[in-house]
Amino acid sequence: MIILHHCWRSSDSRRVRLSLAEKGLAYESRLVDMVIVEQHSPEYLAMNPNGVVPTLIHDGRVLYESSVIAEYLDEVFPDPPLLPADPYDRAVMRNFVRWIDENSLPKLIVFNWSQSMQPVASEWTEAELAERLSRVPSASRREAWTRVARSPYTEAEKNEAMAGLVLLLDKMEDMLKQAEPHEWLLGERFCLADIAAIPFVKRISELNAPAVAQHERVARWWERVQQRESFKQARIEAYSDSLKTETSTTS
Repeated sequence: MIILHHCWRSSDSRRVRLSLAEKGLAYESRLVDMVIVEQHSPEYLAMNPNGVVPTLIHDGRVLYESSVIAEYLDEVFPDPPLLPADPYDRAVMRNFVRWIDENSLPKLIVFNWSQSMQPVASEWTEAELAERLSRVPSASRREAWTRVARSPYTEAEKNEAMAGLVLLLDKMEDMLKQAEPHEWLLGERFCLADIAAIPFVKRISELNAPAVAQHERVARWWERVQQRESFKQARIEAYSDSLKTETSTTS
């Protein structure tokens, strides 16, 4: 049995849902309300000490970190394969995923948290903010919560963050060029490198559609991605639509 604790709009949750959909694996969905900081509850932290989504439970055993979960699923359920067959390509894939997490994710947080977290966190009293921060296990996440609660990101910071996100498109354009005549980031087969990038390109397409269009290979890749059945099954919706869905579900 597979249980997935996740959030519809979370980039890491989307990666895992895409992996599950590609594998045709059924799972029990348990939504985590990130706006009310459910991911920092004692019950959730007992499963995932990082206090983030997603968390996957398979046959009673707990896993977290989307890249780890995706590789685990591929090893346990190897058909169809999502890890590249070649060891070198697997290493390139892991470096690419790590690059996204270290470089693109902090930039995306600027936009996502401004839209979803800031309206709620800005209403907290100093005592409420301090209480919530005391339960956040990550220093970087405590800083992000403090920023959206008391010092929202400026337009200049958002412009800088967008420039950083566009670097992902530049990197992908080069990878797709090297992969030609094949259609995916690491060659002829759709793999975890493509899955890792999808949530970020989706969000960039919402925030800055011309940037995607200006990267011709990425734009064609993005069209192919959206035609995959897994994209539909994993519910890779517009961020604002996912936010509305979660708000109506948990209110």
